[in-house]
This record gives sequence, C-alpha cells and structure tokens, in this order.
Amino acid sequence: MPSVATSAQAVPHSRIRELAEIAMAMDASARDPKDRVLKLYFGESNIPTPDYIKRAARKALAEGYTFYTENAGLPSTRRALARHYRALHGVELDPEREIVITASGVQALNVGIRCALDPGAEAIILTPAWPNGASITRLCNATPVEIPHPLRGARYEIDFEALERALTPRTRLLLYTSPSNPLGWVASEEDQGRLLEFARRHGLWLLADEVYERLYYPPRGGPALGAPVPSILRLCTRQDAVMVAQSFSKSYCMTGWRVGWLVARADLAARAAQLNEFIISHAPTFAQRAGETALEQGERPLARMLARLKRNRDFCLKALRAMPRVTAPEPEGAFYLFPRIEGLADSFDFCRRLLLETKVGLAPGVAFGAGGEGSVRVCYAAELPILEVAMERLAAFLKHFPQA
Repeated sequence: MPSVATSAQAVPHSRIRELAEIAMAMDASARDPKDRVLKLYFGESNIPTPDYIKRAARKALAEGYTFYTENAGLPSTRRALARHYRALHGVELDPEREIVITASGVQALNVGIRCALDPGAEAIILTPAWPNGASITRLCNATPVEIPHPLRGARYEIDFEALERALTPRTRLLLYTSPSNPLGWVASEEDQGRLLEFARRHGLWLLADEVYERLYYPPRGGPALGAPVPSILRLCTRQDAVMVAQSFSKSYCMTGWRVGWLVARADLAARAAQLNEFIISHAPTFAQRAGETALEQGERPLARMLARLKRNRDFCLKALRAMPRVTAPEPEGAFYLFPRIEGLADSFDFCRRLLLETKVGLAPGVAFGAGGEGSVRVCYAAELPILEVAMERLAAFLKHFPQA
C-alpha cells in the first residue's frame, strides 16, 4: 500500500496550532462571552484591517481586479514596493527583476527556500524561531540545523562560533529573523555585516525574514518610533546571494489577506516567480492593490499602532518581571515577549494547563525550536484590558505551578 511521502511525514504538527485547537473547542462550548479564551498564542493583533485598506480592496474589486496577474505579481504593486525601499532604506531595486509578490510571507519563505535547497542539503536556522522555515526545509527533503541565540546579559546574541561549527559540505542556506519571532531580538548593523560576510565566505544563500521590519522600538537616542529596522538590503549588493521575505500582515493588520513578497537576486527571483505558478499562481489581485494603498497611506495608522504596542509591551514586561521565577528580556521589535520560567521543563504542558485552568492562551517555547524550551511566548498585540486580565491570571497560576 502506498504511504505518505517521507518529506511530508518529517514535518511536525504545529504545537501552537495544537493549543489553538483546544482553545477553539473551549470557545465553541462557552455560553458567556466572558468565558472565552484570552488568545495570546497567535501572532496577530485583534485590531481589524483599517478601513482605508478595505476601501481600497472594494475599489479594486469594482474596477475589475479579479483576474489573473503575472506570476510575479502586479507591476504596479512591485513598483510601489520599490518606492517603499527607496524611501525607507535608500535601496534601489528593479521591480521587474528583483521583487516577487507572494501569497503571504510564509510563501515568500517557501519559494525562497525551495530555490536555494536541493534534496540532501542543509540549512542553518537561527532559533528560537517561527517553525515554518525549518518545516519548509524538511519539505524540500533537506535538513534544518538549528543554532540557538544565546542570552548574554539582557540581550540575545548570535553565536558565530556555533555557526562555524555547524558548517558541512552540504550547507547551502542561512536563515535568520529580525525582528525575531518569538524573541523580539533585532539584528544590529554589526550583526548583519557579520552574517553577510559569513555567507559570502562560505558560499551560502542568506535569507532574512524581515516581516516585522516596521514593528521596532528604537533605543533612547536612536531614531524616532516608526523608523524601520535597517534591512540587510542596505549592506548587500544586488549580486549577493541574499533574499528578504516580507509581508503586509503584521504592519498593516492584514494577516487574513495573504499577501507578501520576496526580494532576491534577479536569477533567483525569476525562478521564484516561476514556482508561484505551481503553488498559488499569484497573490489575490484585489489584495495586491489594497497592499499598494497600505504602503502609500499607512504611516499614520502604523505610528498609532506602534505607540499602542509599546505601551502594551512595557505593561507586560513590568508585570512579568514582578512574577517569581520569570526572566523577561526586553524585546526590541515585533510584538512578542519570550519570558523564561525557572524550572520549567515542559512548556507545552504548562501552556495546556494554563489554558484549561485559566483560559489564558500562550504559545509554548518548545514550538520555536532549539533554545525555546523553558520559555513561553506572549503576543502583546491584544487590547490592554485583555493583557491586564491575562497577566493577573498568569501570575496567580505561577504561584501554584510546581517546579521541575
């Protein structure tokens, strides 16, 4: 009897989704809205897509943007992104040859990784990280090699010595995320320069997941709130083996719209556009047009959201640091906290019990790969009243949760 492909079987079930399914079942049986789960496990805000973006989508539908587009996406959307990079980063990109619109950030990772890896190859992945990069690597019949970010003092860093030790003749790709999901860590310009030099020296593709680029809380004395995290594209040449995966989801509250993009060297971008044909053909046409409007009109709404997120971050950080056995590094970007709990050996069991007993939904650290166990991820993009109740319940739960 035929069996399921080994590459498909090698992909583990999402531990975040596993908890979410328990939470959804709990909500389905809840009679009172007050008994619903406080959902801090998914990586999204509970703020709906802004009206100006929805109006742009309706306008696009009315204008007939319901047909196929080029596999690489609408030329107008690619030109809008080229203007975006010029304005934010001073980077000149060829919208015809170096930008590919994808149906989500994860699809940008998908086509990028598939273009870089042959079966039997290896990809070095900096972790803890969103697990999709490692899972896509496995779907390519390739092997993810996870290198944890060490916490040194108050900040996560890159273990460059471990990167050197991880190299083998089969290594083809290095993947990192900045700002990080789940750490909130942001690669400094020095970090980026060393990663680029490492990739050049060893002949590797360097893939930067920059989906949280606009969700950045600069240090005192730095740029103003609303400045982007500096992209790796500022440092590399257009001939470098560099890719950037991006999305409209986080910065513009468009998670359900499924529109992202990949920036890459022209030869890989051409192949990525071809792969679009066999995966999704292209991103939704009207949603691409809505994305253009998000880029053109989104700065004020983004600034308001960032101010709210920073208040939420600071509130949750203070609350977590007041809890016994909890170490909570200050995140520099994204909208997550990744507190480590002393004595915690099974973060999935902790989150499952927290969910069942208190209706607070967090993501287990084990879901994010090497270095994640012993921590939990808190998404602080919810409204402050939800976070206040969640932190109270978590503090009470921790008082009675046994140490390993």
